[in-house]
This record gives sequence, structure tokens and C-alpha cells, in this order.
Amino acid sequence: MSHGRAWEGNWVARLYVRVRERGYDSLTAFAEARPTLPLNLLAEELGKDDVAGVQVFRGLLAEAERSHRVTRFVRDVLVRELAESLPAGWPAVLDDASRGEIAIALGTWTADTPETHKVRVRQARAALWASPPPAGWRPLGPDDELLLTLLPDEEV
Repeated sequence: MSHGRAWEGNWVARLYVRVRERGYDSLTAFAEARPTLPLNLLAEELGKDDVAGVQVFRGLLAEAERSHRVTRFVRDVLVRELAESLPAGWPAVLDDASRGEIAIALGTWTADTPETHKVRVRQARAALWASPPPAGWRPLGPDDELLLTLLPDEEV
């Protein structure tokens, strides 16, 4: 994927033009229609050569901040990370390879979390390691029951 033109011109306006062209009134609505698609693939769908995953991330975060739904956004990002890193769901056996895959997904999630939610995400991450979900668990969206338990909708 080329991002050579992603930052040219008014990328925010371009992002929203593309979202509206696809029949959505917000980037959040567009993303919610594809709840397990990684952000880079959402970007490709909006413009393979001129939209970057980080732009989609920034747009979704801005919308979440305006609507006071940042915690839901944080869970949404985790769902997308897990779908990319663990497409078959939570591994049944936690060997070195599967622990590495989980660590990458959770580490990326933590790195992408806004500062306001870092402490809560670290607590959720520790809870996942201490009491792993059942084998095959694969959240299909940010309102997954387990995710809501780990990171309830309490804005910080």
C-alpha cells in the first residue's frame, strides 16, 4: 500500500468525502459496518493510494472524543488488533508463538491508546493475561460482553 499521497492536500476533507460517497454520515458509521477490519484495510477501502490507516485512526478518535465515546473506541481498536493478530480467536494453547502474537496485539493496542485511557488499558491487558478468555474467543465488535467487563463505558 502506498501512502505517498495520503498527506497531500486536505486529507480530513478527503476522508469524509470518501465516507459520504459510500453512504455513511460519519467515519464511525463506516467503521462500525466493518467491525473486525483492521484500520489499514479500512483506509485501503477509502483510498488505496491516498488514505492511511493512521488517518482513519485519528478521524475515529476525533469523532469518539466529540461524542464522549473514547472508551468504546479503545475497545474497537482492540477488536481490530485481535482480528488481525488472532484471526482464529484466542489460542487454546499458550505456547511461545501464541504468546508472542497476543503480546503484539496487546502491545499495539496499548501504544495506540490515548493517554487518558492508558491505565485502564494496562489493567485490562493484565486481566487478559491473568485470566485468559476461552479458546476461540474472538470479539466481533466493541460491545463484546467480555470487553465490556474489562473496559466498561466510563469516560475518564
